[in-house]
Amino acid sequence: MSCADALSRPRDKTHPAVSTLLVTAVALLEPEGRVLIAQRPPGKSMAGLWEFPGGKVQAGETPEFALCRELEEELGIDIRETCLSPIAFASHRYPDFHLLMPLYACRMWNGVPQPKEGQLLAWVRLVDLYEYPMPPADIPLIAQLIDRI
Repeated sequence: MSCADALSRPRDKTHPAVSTLLVTAVALLEPEGRVLIAQRPPGKSMAGLWEFPGGKVQAGETPEFALCRELEEELGIDIRETCLSPIAFASHRYPDFHLLMPLYACRMWNGVPQPKEGQLLAWVRLVDLYEYPMPPADIPLIAQLIDRI
């Protein structure tokens, strides 16, 4: 449905309430222009789908702090908040919650990304990201990433 089509209809005011989940993600970019993506491991929701690394923001954390913490836990790399550049965000309603996810770009970190939680990792050219099945919230981020990098 286009925006014009949607505007021609009355707004749905009966949208059921769901909780909002704040998650943060990063596009780790190497000098050759590839980006790191991780495959969700078996046993997790949306297992097998590829995503930008990151995770949930805990109470009292900023998205940047949470992202640095998550990347150390999941990939064993050290990132400083000052190396994160916000480039996009996703706002997507799943059946049980609404996801709000800022996406940051990062070109500098310490260490070599290693899969610490059973996930597979892949360095992918930006234009090839569409070939990897991703969660619905991540898909619109691809075009935003390509436009800004």
